[in-house]
Amino acid sequence: MIDLIKTSLGRLRVVGFLEGVSYLVLLGIAMPLKYMAGMPEAVRVTGMAHGILFVMYVLLVAQVAYELGWSWKKITLALVASLLPFGTFYADIKWFR
Repeated sequence: MIDLIKTSLGRLRVVGFLEGVSYLVLLGIAMPLKYMAGMPEAVRVTGMAHGILFVMYVLLVAQVAYELGWSWKKITLALVASLLPFGTFYADIKWFR
């Protein structure tokens, strides 16, 4: 794990994983708790964590794209992946390894 975060690509992979997990928790747990159980604080906490991780992901995509000379197509696909459930996991397998 420590070796993974030594490079910007490794940090992107870790943040992408965390961002993907937070998105799934937000959609699959926090939103149902808010609307079915009347617990809006679940969305506040999870949403804040997801928002921070999303911003970190976007910034790391920009950094890695600059450092590795990614094409606009690859940058766009990496950013679109963050908007889809399970998208960052797919991006990690297809483009970040």
